[in-house]
Amino acid sequence: MNIDDLGDPLAVGNTAKLYLFENKVFKVFNDNLPETESINEAYKQDYAYSCGLQVPKVLDVTQLSGKQAILMEYIPGETIGGLISRNPDQREYYLDISIDIQQKIHQYEGPTIELMSSKLKRQIEHAPNLNMNLKAKLLDKLDSMPFESRLCHGDYHIYNVIISDNRAATIDWVDASVGNIRADVCRTYLLYTQFSREMAEMYLNIYCKKNGLSKAEILEWAPIIAAARLSENVPTESSDRLLKIINHYIEAN
Repeated sequence: MNIDDLGDPLAVGNTAKLYLFENKVFKVFNDNLPETESINEAYKQDYAYSCGLQVPKVLDVTQLSGKQAILMEYIPGETIGGLISRNPDQREYYLDISIDIQQKIHQYEGPTIELMSSKLKRQIEHAPNLNMNLKAKLLDKLDSMPFESRLCHGDYHIYNVIISDNRAATIDWVDASVGNIRADVCRTYLLYTQFSREMAEMYLNIYCKKNGLSKAEILEWAPIIAAARLSENVPTESSDRLLKIINHYIEAN
């Protein structure tokens, strides 16, 4: 089988294209990624599945037309992001559902998953637009943050949760790691601020109320998460916005 046999992509992301073929999903990765990308993501997703979390079951790790690919279970449905777009008056209701799912993920430990601290350190070291002095301050800040061994999705947002027949499945586990849940919540918050400050604040308020965490302890991670995101070179993200977040922290300290 080759990629041409799969037809048009079901979705196109920053690192891969998704194809639906014979009621299964093929995630085909871009050529510029490390050759272990598919294996690493499949392992993380399989670990989440083994915890009993609702995630697509990994069926195989293979190659199509020389490209890395993961074959996985197809879960029909609509993302929470899509549901909110069609029903904006129910945004709080759907955000609440998404937070319940994220909190369930955070209940598990992930001893064999990549350490969040190592991942964030690597990203900060490779982040563009940061001078060595600023990187050193951010790495010192990272070293001072408390460690937890909790499973974190790493890129949790409303478009990575599919609702289907009273089932909610979380997808895209490539950034999963084991670490501090506050950093994971901060990442989600920063992703939302990119598009809607109101929704971001609603998310943070609900999460803190449900979990008993304070906004301050979550937002303490903001400069670290912003710096790490700089290394991702996401076309829709503004490097100036991320730099403002980082500099705000530096000026405050």
